[in-house]
Amino acid sequence: MTRLYLLGLLACVLTSAQALDLASYRMVDLSHPYNDDTLYWPTSPSRFEKKQLAYGDTPGGWFYSAFAICTPEHGGTHLDAPRHFAALGAVTDALPLEKLIAPGVVIDVSEQAATEPDYLLNVADIEAFESAHGRIAPGTIVLLRTGWSEFWPDAKRYLGDDTPGSASNLHFPSYGAEAARFLVEKRGVALLGVDTASIDHGPSRDFIVHRIAAAENVGGLENLTNLDQLPTTGFTVFALPMKIGDGSGGPVRVVALVPRQPAL
Repeated sequence: MTRLYLLGLLACVLTSAQALDLASYRMVDLSHPYNDDTLYWPTSPSRFEKKQLAYGDTPGGWFYSAFAICTPEHGGTHLDAPRHFAALGAVTDALPLEKLIAPGVVIDVSEQAATEPDYLLNVADIEAFESAHGRIAPGTIVLLRTGWSEFWPDAKRYLGDDTPGSASNLHFPSYGAEAARFLVEKRGVALLGVDTASIDHGPSRDFIVHRIAAAENVGGLENLTNLDQLPTTGFTVFALPMKIGDGSGGPVRVVALVPRQPAL
């Protein structure tokens, strides 16, 4: 019985692997690179550092290159694990893969944000989205498009203020508290993502959206880009962070798989 079960399981795995034809998808990179231009929260004590350890031809006759890197968890395109704002929240390396690889949707508020830099996604926006595109299913990764990634890496425009060491006068759009509560409590989403520096908008002082999400063990994806290259629904998000043990977050490479339209 065990042998038959294993053979059946193997057949299912092989069938699934054959069914995923990557040529049928286009891949969209939703991450900014890490380099000297990478933006961090203004109060971050350090930024991205890259130190050359080796670069060039070796005595053995081959080329060899290696670098050492150092970065705070929360900077550039990164994941906020629930532990970031909840003492008992899941840490980075304990987040289930089902929360990191999941169907995605894009809620577009770029038009509203263009005239109101501190715009907050509200429940009415979500209800309008669902009226047009269907109910957001449990386990979905929600990506909020504000259009702010076009300002990267200009800190003054992206963050609303570039005063060194100060986060007291930031201005950028993001999720409102009631919208976040609706998504994590009533829709059971897997992650909240946004193309700004935080899932809380710039003027926030209490980080209420982080707290609402973390209380439901929902993480956040911040500083995303290229959301304008995604359809509203019908794609899959892969958001795999550096697997930092007991971490509160970490750098993440976020990629979307979008089905290609069949040729006519």
